[in-house]
Amino acid sequence: MPNSPEFPVIRPRRLRRTAALRRLVAETRVHPSDLVLPVFVKEGLHEPVEIASMPGVHQHSVESVRKLAVEAARAGLGGLMPFGIPAVRDAIGSAATDPNGILNVTTRAIREEVGDDLVVIPDLCLDEFTDHGHCGVLRPDGTVDNDASLVRYAEMGVALAEAGADLLGASGMMDGQIGYVRAALDEAGHTDTGLLAYAAKYASAFYGPFRDAVESQLQGDRRTYQQDNANVTEALHEIDLDIQQGADIVMVKPALPYLDIVKAAAERSPVPVAAYHISGEYAQIVAAAERGWIDRDAAILESLTSIKRAGAGVIATYAAMEAAALLR
Repeated sequence: MPNSPEFPVIRPRRLRRTAALRRLVAETRVHPSDLVLPVFVKEGLHEPVEIASMPGVHQHSVESVRKLAVEAARAGLGGLMPFGIPAVRDAIGSAATDPNGILNVTTRAIREEVGDDLVVIPDLCLDEFTDHGHCGVLRPDGTVDNDASLVRYAEMGVALAEAGADLLGASGMMDGQIGYVRAALDEAGHTDTGLLAYAAKYASAFYGPFRDAVESQLQGDRRTYQQDNANVTEALHEIDLDIQQGADIVMVKPALPYLDIVKAAAERSPVPVAAYHISGEYAQIVAAAERGWIDRDAAILESLTSIKRAGAGVIATYAAMEAAALLR
């Protein structure tokens, strides 16, 4: 009998019975305004070119990224994160600090097009601009010179602030980069330009498609400066240091393999926490969906919800535009 003791009185399934009930009691909600769209802009390009390892993602021209910025604002996204691909690279990444370099031109173009409707977060790193593909300046022996790289970061940061950046995506993983760039920005009068610190950026196997997208020149790896994927305490120490040095937002990258770090960061950080749903994470979903193995839309929303549930208030993702459409 239904009222006999062997039948449950407490039935959690009652609140899962319909989509409307599930929406009513959902504990975690992703909004388009949580999402930041990374975009690639290549110098000399006249129309978008799809990236083979990231179907649906393109290298853009300055003009096409203007159009994309308008679409992103209309979709209600939180921001754009531009990466520049220069025509000429050299040992110190000179194009990164050239006011007419591709990333500075792109930052100005987005700002002119959408004003304050989007947060503009250009990448503050030299790897796209160096002919060796590393995130800093090299010593004669080929190792990365931390402190010489900080000088270049400061110069680059001031140039991007003058181009109209709201936040600088400090992604190089050099020791002391947040404090050094903060001091340079303040000295130059850019006290309102914020710093989004890639505070725990792990050396990851999932970066491959991104390196295709920026046509990376890297030989070897970045394990001497990016975070060791075996370590938690070290990552939290990095996060604490960036906050102490003035980071306005701290970010964990990649996202899904490091949800424990996202959660730990959110539990200790007095500033907002972001996570980067990176190229390899996106490409896995797309590739599996193309083969009919998973539902692309559902996998995207489940992934972003899990990142938000772990504690990230800001999510950088190549799926931002399609996620925003699905969320509507």
